[in-house]
Amino acid sequence: MSHFNMHCGQDMGKESSQTDQKTEPDNDDLEKERKRKLMKAAGKIQAWWRGTLVRRTLLAAAVRAWMIQCWWRTVLWRKLYKRRQNSLKIYIIQEQAAVKLQSWVRMWQCHQHYCQVCNAVCILQAPKSCFTFQTSDVSQAQYRGAFNRPEFHIEILST
Repeated sequence: MSHFNMHCGQDMGKESSQTDQKTEPDNDDLEKERKRKLMKAAGKIQAWWRGTLVRRTLLAAAVRAWMIQCWWRTVLWRKLYKRRQNSLKIYIIQEQAAVKLQSWVRMWQCHQHYCQVCNAVCILQAPKSCFTFQTSDVSQAQYRGAFNRPEFHIEILST
């Protein structure tokens, strides 16, 4: 029975109960249709909200992945930078060692040449008692100074 018929009582008689029976299925059908539409609308709202939550979650995951990728690229860049710095340090040390070795070899060569010149001068110089001919004092003074110190010219080239 409808709400109206309950309050009014059973005064109306048989006719009113027949009309109630006709409208009552219509009300049930309308109520079912209204509930179906509400459920459908609620389903759409829930689907939209679930989609929003999924998109939000995916966005947060993408941002976190991007942050991890940036961090990892920074780690790799630092490792590469350190490796380059170490390679440069090793190169500089090797270059300095090569220059020092070259300097020592040139110094040794100059020393060897100096020793050869000194030995040659010593061999060429004769003792004073070995001279059998007389020379003037001026020429002896000139040669005496020259034979006491060998002339040796060193040229140093920097690289």
